[in-house]
Amino acid sequence: MSYKSKIVSTGKYLPEGVITNFDLEKLVDTNDEWIVSRTGINTRRKALESVLDMAYNASMDAIKKAEYDKDKIDLIIVATITNEIKSPSIANLLQEKLGLNDKQVMAFDVNAACTGFVYALEVATSLLQSGKFKSALIVGSEKMTNIVDFTDRNTCILFGDGAGSMIVEPGDRDLFFYNDSKGDSTKILEVDKYVKMNGPRVYQFAVDIIPKTINKILRDNNLTLDDIDVIIPHQANKRIVESIIKEMNLSDDKVILNIDRYGNTSAASIPITIAEYKEENKDLKTILIVGFGGGFTWGAAILKI
Repeated sequence: MSYKSKIVSTGKYLPEGVITNFDLEKLVDTNDEWIVSRTGINTRRKALESVLDMAYNASMDAIKKAEYDKDKIDLIIVATITNEIKSPSIANLLQEKLGLNDKQVMAFDVNAACTGFVYALEVATSLLQSGKFKSALIVGSEKMTNIVDFTDRNTCILFGDGAGSMIVEPGDRDLFFYNDSKGDSTKILEVDKYVKMNGPRVYQFAVDIIPKTINKILRDNNLTLDDIDVIIPHQANKRIVESIIKEMNLSDDKVILNIDRYGNTSAASIPITIAEYKEENKDLKTILIVGFGGGFTWGAAILKI
């Protein structure tokens, strides 16, 4: 599916707190070499702030970068699985925190796990295409350390906190999407109180579905990898990404990774990585983003930014 859009700005927020592999050595039976060799992660962030505060900080980063009139925003979608309360949504509270309660705004959260930002971006773009809205703020904000069991060495080494954002308006640039899902009752990857995961099964799913997703969105839109400047995958595990690079015969510089510094920030990982990439690359680029997550969910988008 394609839409016309204009990506105005991107933003990010990373908390100051850091959890190193050496910190985790003190909590569970693991070590730095084991973690790095299996995940590619050296550090991850730990927030004292709430999910809302991180969403707000990431939003303001995007607003300030573009010197954007936030009063234009009339659609707010937040992708998260870590809201500390069931209701109100982070998006509703973000509307208030941005000072937009006296404006006509549609605000809601999306729960699609690590694919959440890609889902939210397609929902926002399609609503903008309807002509009913003029400016969308899309945020991925996750406090994964709230739902990690720090006695479980299989999961506590993976996750960190952070938020990323994007402001989108109707425009004349094509934005392509492919999103999909299937219900999983086998508990391969789920969150009740804590994240629970069958690591080998998740790995098998990821290395199968990500190349298929990339190939499908390219094929559906008569594009090839030569039309893409960079690929930004969900930052789940370096070994997963390395497997995909090898299978698809990609060059290392075509795939953007920051998992070594931030770990897996779920729905925040893709927008954080986009914002970080754009801080260093100001020229217009064609970017393919691709994610997968619990549910199961998976999806991709191709955008010019």
